[in-house]
Amino acid sequence: MSARPSTSREQSKHEEDDVAEMKKAIATGAVKESPSVSALPPIVCYCIASILMTVVNKFVVSGREFNMNFLLLCIQSVVCVSCVALVKKLGVISFREFDMKDAKAWFPISFALVTVIYTGSKSLQYLSIPVYTIFKNLTIILIAYGEVIWFGGRVTGLTLVSFFFMVFSSVVAAWADISEALVLGDPAVSEGLAWNITGVVRNLNVGYFWMLLNCLASAAYVLAMRKRIKVTGFSDWDSMFYNNLLSIPVLTVFSAIAEDWSYANLVRNFPDETRNFLLFAIAFSGAAAVGISYTTAWCVRVTSSTTYSMVGALNKLPVAASGMIFFGDPVTVGSVSAVSLGFFAGLVYAVAKNNQKKVEAAAQQTIIPLSTRSS
Repeated sequence: MSARPSTSREQSKHEEDDVAEMKKAIATGAVKESPSVSALPPIVCYCIASILMTVVNKFVVSGREFNMNFLLLCIQSVVCVSCVALVKKLGVISFREFDMKDAKAWFPISFALVTVIYTGSKSLQYLSIPVYTIFKNLTIILIAYGEVIWFGGRVTGLTLVSFFFMVFSSVVAAWADISEALVLGDPAVSEGLAWNITGVVRNLNVGYFWMLLNCLASAAYVLAMRKRIKVTGFSDWDSMFYNNLLSIPVLTVFSAIAEDWSYANLVRNFPDETRNFLLFAIAFSGAAAVGISYTTAWCVRVTSSTTYSMVGALNKLPVAASGMIFFGDPVTVGSVSAVSLGFFAGLVYAVAKNNQKKVEAAAQQTIIPLSTRSS
């Protein structure tokens, strides 16, 4: 009889330990919560972080003489790592200590992130925010078929329809962008100089080239990160910490090799009249990078890499509006139509994914478990 109270106390102790471990795991992002409960917060946070990041980066790289993108990204990564280390020291968050084995395993992901951010910053130098955000939709198509190949995903007919509208919106955006650059109000056209017109179009083509590289790099990064998270068991904070820490030496080397560090070029990039505000904006964007890095890993973990990218597509409307509000991007029939088509493509895709989940859930319910059959 005396064994029962002892057994009850041991069971109670085990339950308390389990609860403590569960709370710790949730705090560090190591537990995947129920999608219905955990999907909304990361999606909202990602939308806010992406708007801030896009607007601030566009402001920084929009300088007439700015050409030190690697330095910009390096400063952002240093600020990001410093912020995370400080928050960890205060006991607000927790993540694993630096380990060389983990660093070697995660380095390709970090290098891919450097490529994504750099090509994105170069795209923003040549393209407006609405055009940039619309063309990011093409990344979704690449990721979707990447999931078909590597994760057993499936593309339905309605999903293909949404892909068509994504491509169509990108074509409309490119047409509107080029048309706006060649209107009579443009100095290059009003002067009637053909070589100036060619220069305008050439700049746009350079922007589209960087945009293509950004789409390819973004798809590779998201798919590789999803696969590597499963292998390493990284939490969201682990992913964010290693992403930014490992990118610092890469960016430092690239900046030293590829960028002009002469005094004259530094003055051109950071003119006296805007230097302080520009440095503040870079530091702020570094702090905002904490949000974009964390929420990216958070969204990928609790949803899927395609859904994460689709959230970004639905986020295009407020991001494009921010470009029109803060940077005076032209509000034309073509640009508004392109943004609207991109938004509509996102809605169609969301409906397609929802229908696909319902079909898969119904198929699982029709399968009779073996235990039920034997009984």
